[in-house]
Parts: sequence; C-alpha cells; structure tokens
Amino acid sequence: MEDVSDPENPWFVLSWLASGVIVFGGVLPYIPQYQEIQRTSSADGFSTWVCLVLLVANILRIFFWFGKLFELPLLLQSGVMILTMLAMLRLCCCVHSVNKVSTKRHFFTDFDLRYFWKWSRFEDYLQFCLFFTVLFSFVTYVFMNSYIFVEGIGFLAVLTEAMLGIPQLLKNFQNRSTQGMSVKMVLLWTAGDCFKTGYFIINQTPAQFWLCGLLQIAIDITILLQVFFYKQWPHSKPG
Repeated sequence: MEDVSDPENPWFVLSWLASGVIVFGGVLPYIPQYQEIQRTSSADGFSTWVCLVLLVANILRIFFWFGKLFELPLLLQSGVMILTMLAMLRLCCCVHSVNKVSTKRHFFTDFDLRYFWKWSRFEDYLQFCLFFTVLFSFVTYVFMNSYIFVEGIGFLAVLTEAMLGIPQLLKNFQNRSTQGMSVKMVLLWTAGDCFKTGYFIINQTPAQFWLCGLLQIAIDITILLQVFFYKQWPHSKPG
C-alpha cells in the first residue's frame, strides 16, 4: 500500500485536504444556524440539547484517544467541536437573557434536575463541562488498563455523537414545525456525515466510528423529511 505521508505521493495533498475537512468541516453546519439566531434574536427553533450531545460525545472521544490511539484529525476535530458548541451556547444564553420575561433564574449549582440544561448563565454550562471532564478524568485513570472500559467509552462517544440529531428532531416534532431551524445546517450535517463515514471506512478507524456514522446519516435524512412534511402539511398533529 502506498504511503500517503510521503510528500512526493500524488495523494499526499488530498490526504491533507481530507484531514482539514475532518477537523474543521464539523463547524460549517452551525454557521448558518448561528446567523439565523443572530438575525431573528431567537433561539426557539434550535435545540441546545444538540450542544449537550456534542460536548459529551467529544469529551468522551478525547478520553477514548488516550486509551486507544486513532487518527489525529479526529482528536483535533473534537477540540474544535467543543469550542464551537460553547460558542453556540453562549449566543443562545445571550438571546435568552434579552428575551426572558421571567426573573426566575436557575443555576448549575442548584443541582435541580428539573432545570438541567436550562440554566440562566453561560457560566453554568462551563461548570457542567468542567465537572464532567474532571469526573471522567478520574474514572479513565482508574480503568485505563481495562480493555472493556476503553472499547466501551469509545462506543459511548460515537453513539452519543450519532444521536446529535435526535434533540433537533424532537424539537421539530414538539413544535410541529421546522421554523427557526436552519435547513442549511441539516444539509451540511448530512454532507459532512456522509464524508466522514467514508473517511472512517477508508482509514479503517475502529468500527464504532463508521457504524454510528451510518446511524447519523439516517437521522439527518429523517429531519430533512420533517422539513418536507411540515411545509406540505403545516400545523399537522403528530400521529
């Protein structure tokens, strides 16, 4: 097999381009959604639970890398995605604080499950991320030598990421509309998931990656079907 790391190999440039797309391509779907929230000064059409799913998934993926080294671009992608989700949350918090009528505020340190991921400040989301990271740092340190644990955390990371479309799908179902959701975001999700799943298969990454990539594609297509359904039959009731 040819060594694509050799600069004289004609596939060298393509390999680097593909790696660049993997690292930064995941950010692209959120640019139109970010702009949509800024334009409308409303985050009601976007599910912030998408941010929770991707934050958890990518933090777990980083811990998985320490137990089982995989492609470096996938590790870098996790860091970039974490920063992107924090930026999305910060914008949503700013919009909610401006539009909020109620003076009742909720904080992470209240430890009230009724308001989990519905906190009033961006700092509360940062506190959760720090708490989750410290907790899993300890757990990973204790069980790092366990093959079952390492494989399990890898599977949990990619399975969680594969579920990223579920909160948005449920949000649309609850609203009986896709208004406020950027269709461009979902189209870019679909294109990106197809690309990265092919990348996983070609680079023979652990099976957890490409199997969950296929699941992500299926969820993306379902959301796009929602867009068509709610445009054809607006205000239709589920069932």
